[in-house]
Amino acid sequence: MEENVLPDPPSAARPRSDQALYSISVAAELLDMAPQNLRVYEARGLVEPSRTAGGTRRYSDDDVERIRHIGELLDAGLNFVGIKRVLEMELELERLRTELHGAHASRDRRGDA
Repeated sequence: MEENVLPDPPSAARPRSDQALYSISVAAELLDMAPQNLRVYEARGLVEPSRTAGGTRRYSDDDVERIRHIGELLDAGLNFVGIKRVLEMELELERLRTELHGAHASRDRRGDA
C-alpha cells in the first residue's frame, strides 16, 4: 500500500516559530500536560503567551519548546526560581553569542586578523 505524502508547503505558507497559533487546550495537549500547568508557568513568569484582543492565550511553537524545556528543568530537580534564572542566563548567553559573532564578522570584513 502506497502512502500519500504531500510535499512541504512553500516557506511563505509555513507559520513562523514565534507566531501564536495554539489555544491553551491545544498547547496543553501537544505537551501532554494539564492547561493549569501552563497557567502556573505564566503566573511564575516562565512563559508569556500572546493574547487575542479578547484576552485568550495563544501559544507559538517557540512557547511550546520553551515549556518542554521548563519540564526538563523541573525533571532535573530545579524549582521555579532556579528555572527562571536558567532561562535568563540562556537568553543572555544567546545574546552574547550573537554579539560575538557580529564582532567577528565585522573584524573579518575589515581584514583584521
